[in-house]
Amino acid sequence: MYCILVYDINEKRVGKMLKLCRRYLNWIQNSVFEGEITELKLKELIHEAKQFMDVRTDSLIIFTSRQQKWLDKQIVGKEKNELDNFL
Repeated sequence: MYCILVYDINEKRVGKMLKLCRRYLNWIQNSVFEGEITELKLKELIHEAKQFMDVRTDSLIIFTSRQQKWLDKQIVGKEKNELDNFL
């Protein structure tokens, strides 16, 4: 599945969340990640995030779609992290 993940985490924990999300998805902008991920890997990511999140103040928002082709994406201005499809 294709996933867009956005987080709002306290400064004390933001470094941990950044490192965690980079293991699973592609960083595209401050606190925003996207990419293909399996349902199991997404569950792992959420489980690991909950280990250090304070659910009273922190948030993790996840949008999923079956495939990237079902999602229209428009960038206005500079793209923070240009992703390419070259291997």
